[in-house]
This record gives sequence, C-alpha cells and structure tokens, in this order.
Amino acid sequence: VALYTFALWSFFPLYWLLNTSFKTSKDALARPPTFIFKPIMKNYIEVIKNNEVWGYFLDSLIVALGTTCFGLLIGVPAAYVLARFKFKGSADFGFWILSTRMTPPIAMLIPFFIMYLKLGILDTHIGLIIAHVGLNLSIIVWLMRGFYEEIPLEIEEASYVDGSSFFQTFYKIAVPLSMPGISAVGIITFLFSWNEFLFALVLGDSVVRTSPVGLYGFVGYQKIYWGQLSASASLLLIPVLFFVFLFQKPLIKGLTLGSFK
Repeated sequence: VALYTFALWSFFPLYWLLNTSFKTSKDALARPPTFIFKPIMKNYIEVIKNNEVWGYFLDSLIVALGTTCFGLLIGVPAAYVLARFKFKGSADFGFWILSTRMTPPIAMLIPFFIMYLKLGILDTHIGLIIAHVGLNLSIIVWLMRGFYEEIPLEIEEASYVDGSSFFQTFYKIAVPLSMPGISAVGIITFLFSWNEFLFALVLGDSVVRTSPVGLYGFVGYQKIYWGQLSASASLLLIPVLFFVFLFQKPLIKGLTLGSFK
C-alpha cells in the first residue's frame, strides 16, 4: 500500500502537467479544478508552430550532450586514477571532490559571469557547457571511482603481465568493464544539464537559451499561458523519458554495482 501511495504521489505532477496541456485557459484556471473537460490540441499546435521552442530544444540538446561527453572524458580517467593510485589523504581528497558539489551554485555564479565576460564566451554553447561540466564533474568522479574500486585488481594485473601499458589497460580492460557505470553516470549528467536553470539563465541570453529558461517566457507580466507552458514542458519530457527507457537496464545495473559505496 505504501509503495502504491508513493507511486501515485510521484506520478500525480506528471498527470497534472499532461492534463493541463489539453485544457483551455478557462479550464486550466478553474476553481475547483476540473477533471472532466473537453480536451483540445490547440496548445500543442501553437507550440509546435513556434520556432523559438525548437530553438530552445536544440540549445538544450547541444549543451546537455556536450556536458555529458566532456564530463565523461575528463571525469572517467580522473576517477580511475583516484581508484588505482592510493596516497596519503586520498580518501579525504575524494571526499573533498564530492564536497564541491555541495557548494551553493549561486555562490559561483557571479565569478563565472565576470570571468566569462572578460573571456568573451558569455552567451555561448561552449561557455554553458564548461559551467555545467564544472557543476557535474564531482558527481562523475565520485560515482565512477566507486565502480573502478569494484573491479578486481587481478584482471588488470593479468593485462600488465601480457605486456599492456597503463593506458592500454585502462581503455581495453577498465573502460569495457565499467560501461554500465559509465552509462548510468552519463544519463545522470545529461539529466542534470538538461534541467539546469540558474546558470543557463545568467550565462545565456539571446543566442543560447535552453528549454528551462525558454519555458519561463510563457510567464507573462499579467498572464501565465498555462496551456502552452504545460504542452511545451510535456514535449520536452520526451528526450528524458527516451533516454531513461532506452538505457533502463544499464542504468539500474550501473547504480547497483557499488557506485554509492
């Protein structure tokens, strides 16, 4: 019973979002809420015809994929080194890396803005990707470190005996064995970047405007366009649900292999 109650509680916001996307403005603002109404497709049609919404979607896709790729390219080797090379204070250093994720993003926002302004990368895809990589790198390193610590050293030692170098062992042995973990961490990084709002709002403007920032445009000074806002949010859930269902098995397997050790 508790499980069903929790599931109902978790999926109710999604139901409400989809429900509102098929309502007229009158039905969306009705008090008490109307659960029986005549559904309309007008909100979706207006959103699909709105080229700006597709621009937001493309910006989000570029930033999220770029953040995931660059984050994994940097974080996975770093995690492997931390897992295999033990030194005095290595455990504390690993915890320090994780603790950087606990820093309030607002505390880093102004330094990022000033630095980007001087470097000329404000309102660019690469600038927002760098910021998102910085925000998510600690999570990538921390989780992947746990995966590599679960891989038996004997497998890698056998590779060294066969004449493989450190880098060959990493790419040919460690990376294939940790693919479930890399997939899981990649999905988490993608979702964090896809949903990030604060940095995208301040470091982006007219050239780069991701979906969370773009959706804010449906909030007017005197009116909130609930129907179009809900329809846009529903459409932007599709990539998220696609990635989760497509990589469901690697995600579950990866998150149960000791990554939260």
